[in-house]
Amino acid sequence: MKKQIIIAFIVFATVTTSLVKAQTVKVTGEVATPLALTVADLHQYTQTTVMRKEHDGKDHTYTGVTLSDILIKAGVTMGQQLKGKNLIKYLLAEASDGYQVVFALAELDKSFTDRTIILADTIDGKPLAAGDGPFRIIVQDEKKPARCMKQVTALKVVFAK
Repeated sequence: MKKQIIIAFIVFATVTTSLVKAQTVKVTGEVATPLALTVADLHQYTQTTVMRKEHDGKDHTYTGVTLSDILIKAGVTMGQQLKGKNLIKYLLAEASDGYQVVFALAELDKSFTDRTIILADTIDGKPLAAGDGPFRIIVQDEKKPARCMKQVTALKVVFAK
């Protein structure tokens, strides 16, 4: 009986830890202030809306926070200071299944581009479906959806070497 209780506790702890990890996005790497963002944290930022055509052929409205706003909050050099050695930094985004994509910091910076890239938590005014969220990167106007990644768990700023 004691052994069964211990096994049950271990399973519970593992499942709980997995759920907590899935409910946050960790911002790490070359940042001044590492972050662990929840959906509630995301709602403290300025919200941005992006329209994107999905596999169903319909336009959908995604709402979230620009990746540049998140990186600025983490103390990453952006804007007028994004020059010189900072131009060889990139953002490595990772999903819960290990899928990864890369964005050069200049791709995310409003002083370099008009393209909007957000960390979304809603689609058409509703929370993302469990298989897509709770966080999803949406890249506005990109022809292929390969970098519109689902179930985002980590954003890491890295120097290219």
